[in-house]
Amino acid sequence: MLRIIDYGSGNLRSVQKALEQQGAAAEITADPDRVAESERLVLPGVGAFADAMRALTQRGLVDPIKRHLAADRPFLGICMGLQLLFETGWEGGRHNGLGAIAGDVARFELPAGYKVPHMGWNEVQWRSGSGPAAVFPGDRPPFFYFVHSYRVRPTDPGVVVAETDYGDPFCSAVQRGRLLATQFHPEKSQACGMRLLRYFLDEV
Repeated sequence: MLRIIDYGSGNLRSVQKALEQQGAAAEITADPDRVAESERLVLPGVGAFADAMRALTQRGLVDPIKRHLAADRPFLGICMGLQLLFETGWEGGRHNGLGAIAGDVARFELPAGYKVPHMGWNEVQWRSGSGPAAVFPGDRPPFFYFVHSYRVRPTDPGVVVAETDYGDPFCSAVQRGRLLATQFHPEKSQACGMRLLRYFLDEV
């Protein structure tokens, strides 16, 4: 069963509808037991890193998520759902994340003329040889929709499968085993987003 984790943040229904458009029955749940028994998990979200981790902890969701990841079962993180996978977030101080990926989450430091948050459509350069790269062949990079003020900084460059340029290149997607996570919102990214969700459902 595919389940979308509800910790009180983000437009869960838009993620659910996008997955349903791809033929997947997706249940929204905040029940740790249902999360623990899921075959596939989706962790979406927006907002502040510390608030999101606090909400996951208060709802008893941290341990079942960690067990799911440790078992290498299919997992999709979206926006805050990417950032929470990392060891440390620096929004409003130092905060521990889920620790599934080594590295941290830091605020953009951009050249003059670039606004924070990074909001709107931008190109995503999929790394050659990565799984998603095969979904987006051709010379023109696909565009996806972003809304974020913080960027992830993985310790291991090998987990980075996509980068996006916003004043400076940053990691916009990671993949390790059956874990896939994106800084952009596939559910808001029209045809390209639907193709990526199809990849998650069929290939991850």
